[in-house]
Amino acid sequence: MWKSCNSTHLILFLLFISGLAVLTPILATDHIVGANRGWNPGINYTLWANNQTFYVGDLISFRYPKNQYNVFEVNQTGYDNCTLDSAVGNWSSGKDFIPLNQSKRYYFICGNGQCYNGMKVSVVVHPLPSPPKAAPSAHNSSSDSAVLVVPRQGFRALAVSLAMLCFGFGWV
Repeated sequence: MWKSCNSTHLILFLLFISGLAVLTPILATDHIVGANRGWNPGINYTLWANNQTFYVGDLISFRYPKNQYNVFEVNQTGYDNCTLDSAVGNWSSGKDFIPLNQSKRYYFICGNGQCYNGMKVSVVVHPLPSPPKAAPSAHNSSSDSAVLVVPRQGFRALAVSLAMLCFGFGWV
């Protein structure tokens, strides 16, 4: 019965799985600190952060001249006092992509003294919103269509399930 499946089906399946893998990062937002002005002194990063909504899984990225500035993640005391005593991470590539993996307030400062010139930003990261619930149906019928809701981080699980289904049925 499955003899009609050939390498074309395998290629199509692999393209489908690749497409799902590509979609996952697209759903996360990359928040570029300072937008087109980047990570530089004299910018109101509080105003910038207040116009953003951060969710778990998003990225915050800092763009700046590589040998001129840097980024340190600190606690609130380090942020308030522009000190590195509480640093939990540091970056200096000039194009730093930092994953926001927890729902909490993050604090970032420039560690070469520019924190005193405004190079600091604090962001609140929210948990992922719950998927929308289906509206109650006026009637319950077996002919109603089912809706597949795949949360932001569910694409990989869907891809693995489809792969297991495919290989389990001997399509390849």
